[in-house]
Amino acid sequence: MFVRQLMYLAAVARERHFARAAQSCHVSQPTLSSGIRKLEQELGVPVVERGHRFLGLTPEGERVLLWAHRIISDYDGLKQDLSGLRGHLSGSLRLGVIPSALPSIALVTAPFNARHPDVAVQIRSMSSRAIERALEDFEIEAGLTYLDNEPLKDVRTLPLYREKYVFVTASGGRFAARGSLSWASAATAPLCLLTADMQNRRIVDRIFENLGVKIEPCIETNSFVAMCSHVRHGEWSSILPHTYFYVFRNLEGIRAVPLVDPVHSHAVGLVMPDRAPLSPLAEALVRCAVTFDLDRELEPQRRRTRRNR
Repeated sequence: MFVRQLMYLAAVARERHFARAAQSCHVSQPTLSSGIRKLEQELGVPVVERGHRFLGLTPEGERVLLWAHRIISDYDGLKQDLSGLRGHLSGSLRLGVIPSALPSIALVTAPFNARHPDVAVQIRSMSSRAIERALEDFEIEAGLTYLDNEPLKDVRTLPLYREKYVFVTASGGRFAARGSLSWASAATAPLCLLTADMQNRRIVDRIFENLGVKIEPCIETNSFVAMCSHVRHGEWSSILPHTYFYVFRNLEGIRAVPLVDPVHSHAVGLVMPDRAPLSPLAEALVRCAVTFDLDRELEPQRRRTRRNR
């Protein structure tokens, strides 16, 4: 019962609303409220600010929440470990993935799911910093993010591939027939780029800054899909990770030109909490991931895209 009460507290802190928290825990609101009151009685401290609606956690409640996340995670790990002893893993593997790595994620989850069909996989698109916070708060078991650009703290890492960059333009654009394109030339095109809060944009900005080139994109968005939409319209070009052509390689009317001078890349891989033991699901993911060669899986897609132009 104590673990369930901690789950109620975590749900209230996450949802910031008693009714939604109860719904997420599949209990009635009176049951959830009663569980939190019993938790307060057992610990001897108030954990929730009382009111007609959720007002926040008390200072003691914030401290209890930190422990609640750890205890809930360990409890889930215990159940996963026991299911593994019975011959199969079960539970839910929660992954945070940076937007630029989303096109490659199925290359990770498909072989994992083939080995562990009873494990449900939940994938959330998250910034690298959100992945760091989610790992600290036990909200995810692992993340897929950049490893050598603004690296995360207190994590274990497993490199999977190197992200490269291509200039993406409409098939009738002035650079569409090029076999390659310099970054300086790319800056002269009307560009649609990510917003400055996205790490991929900061990578692109840094490359241009090192060349002494100033860019002023016509359109900024936090969505790679919106970027592709504007390129498809024909008036704008963009700069994308090469992984997007694993998904969009046959998209009619769009051409991808490798960017050179310089040829730039960044390591992308798994990150897990730097603590022992890892959850059984995270350990299983690592055991599966060490057999991957994502660079080999992704590069042929890029070569086929160039041959089809």
